[in-house]
Amino acid sequence: MRKNRLKLHLVLLALGSLYFIVGLPKPAYAMHIMEGFLPVQWAIFWWVVALPFFVLGLRSLTRITQANPQLKLLLGLAGAFTFVLSALKLPSVTGSCSHPTGTGLGAVLFGPLAMSVLGSLVLLFQALLLAHGGLTTLGANAFSMAIAGPFAAYWVYQLTMRLTGKQRIAIFLAAALADLLTYIITSFQLALAFPAPVGGFIASFTKFAGIFAITQVPLAISEGLLTVLVWNWLQSYNPQELELLKLIKREPQTNETVS
Repeated sequence: MRKNRLKLHLVLLALGSLYFIVGLPKPAYAMHIMEGFLPVQWAIFWWVVALPFFVLGLRSLTRITQANPQLKLLLGLAGAFTFVLSALKLPSVTGSCSHPTGTGLGAVLFGPLAMSVLGSLVLLFQALLLAHGGLTTLGANAFSMAIAGPFAAYWVYQLTMRLTGKQRIAIFLAAALADLLTYIITSFQLALAFPAPVGGFIASFTKFAGIFAITQVPLAISEGLLTVLVWNWLQSYNPQELELLKLIKREPQTNETVS
């Protein structure tokens, strides 16, 4: 009986700790802008900007799944990777928090439009289940993490492959720069909504970007390295899916005859 009570207390303690670490809303200086923080006009503006990408992303996902239904599991993996990484809030300075985004992998695999849907769904679930971000600010958070970041990742990957042909370097840069651009866009959004009394938008942007940079730059590098490790795993254990996406080519098998 005592052991059962002890286990129950340990479970409650663990859940409580998880809530305070992950679930509690953070102040405004966070990569996910919290519920109700943006003025109404800016919240509506970013919703209007984000919605067309979401609609186009639904069409892209429909084409992908209809053409290759076997890619649904890989789509789920890309979404789960984004959910787990972007839920890891790490303390930053002045009460802020930073986190990876995890959108670079999915953008390389399925393109930026598909990630606009997966990333937006991740943000929706985090807002509802973890109080990480919010519903009124979902448009702004989706534009920075699910749209701008994945588009940057896709373009960086394509450009690096054309210039160098080195896929792992392209994956690393895509993931890292998607993370960095997300934090830059978030700083841009906050600066637009809250220009400084002295210095206006520029001063406010410098303030927000400087707050994030201390932790976000090393996080971006770490995310790039982790994404390369996941890519190596996919290449080793799921090469068929990567071949369907035309991201790798099957090495021709040579039949040697023994004389």
